[in-house]
Amino acid sequence: MPNSLVVIDDLVLANRILYRLGVVDGFGHVSVRHERDPERFLLARNMAPALVTAEDVMTFALDGTALGDPRAPYLERFIHGSIYRARPDVGAVVHSHSASVIPFGVVSGVTMRPLFHMASFLRGAVPVFEIRDAAGEDNDMLIRDGALGDALARSLGDGPVVLMRGHGSTAVGRDVREAVFRAFYTEANARVQADALRLGAPTFLSDREALRSSESNAGQIARAWDLWSRLVSETG
Repeated sequence: MPNSLVVIDDLVLANRILYRLGVVDGFGHVSVRHERDPERFLLARNMAPALVTAEDVMTFALDGTALGDPRAPYLERFIHGSIYRARPDVGAVVHSHSASVIPFGVVSGVTMRPLFHMASFLRGAVPVFEIRDAAGEDNDMLIRDGALGDALARSLGDGPVVLMRGHGSTAVGRDVREAVFRAFYTEANARVQADALRLGAPTFLSDREALRSSESNAGQIARAWDLWSRLVSETG
């Protein structure tokens, strides 16, 4: 039950784009739900995102089991499977450790909220997953089993992004292009919000502004994707 080449090509390109934009480095990963079987998803083998090719893509069941592929998978593949189980509307997942996001998951009393229109999909305070609540103090910060993946999915709820205390963030979308768009502009919002907080008290988007703006932006994602694809092509 193979996926189309378009889906696999977009998954490979998403890995390269996220690296080119500085959202991932040697670590982080992006997946897509199998387009013909919603109980499966596609994710590269355990490797640096910038090096992913179509041949590196593996197929997984939603419990994180690799299907007919002996290669080493990402340790945190359970992030993806648990979210796909919990969210039938999600078609792609991006997990990253982008540095600008980290402070908003570790500083008490400071929440990430949409500060400019390109991050309007956030719509209110972004939730923070506290791994100690699910794994206790004796943990290595990684989502390395289904129980922790399920706990992360509960923190995400029906939102687009969840921060992970001391770890990073996870963004979701209806498809891989939307998930990449959200991962990038979550990082951008973190940078802008940190700058604004140094100046004073920011004025955030209202819920209505965020809703209207995100509806407008949803039709413009291809514009960003085309640019990012060109950047990747030009840099090899």
